[in-house]
Amino acid sequence: MTVLPDTNTILRYLLKDNENHYIAAEILFEKVRTGGTKALILESVLVECVYVLVKYYKVPRKETADKLQKLLHYKGIENIDKSELLNALQIYGEKNIDIVDCILHSKIKNHSNRKLFTFDEKLLKLK
Repeated sequence: MTVLPDTNTILRYLLKDNENHYIAAEILFEKVRTGGTKALILESVLVECVYVLVKYYKVPRKETADKLQKLLHYKGIENIDKSELLNALQIYGEKNIDIVDCILHSKIKNHSNRKLFTFDEKLLKLK
């Protein structure tokens, strides 16, 4: 069985701002960290985590990227696009570019059969 944590679960784990929710999330993510439990973090959930951490909780971009990258490195994370998401978070932490654009860039980076179509100047400069 694979667990799909939602945004709230990940936020409570990273922020530790609700003791009861944090304890439950910590139990889950400790099992994921060691590989005892498998988890899949949906791209949409990852994006929502970034927006909520940065916009609502005012967590700096770099810190947000680092926390989520660390989570994606847990042994039980099953995302088949893990390397692309990690790359997107790295770009997000270093550049002033929207997380969705960072993911788009990462999704085409190593795929010669994919082409990005955009009018976004910042995104075009990443090529």
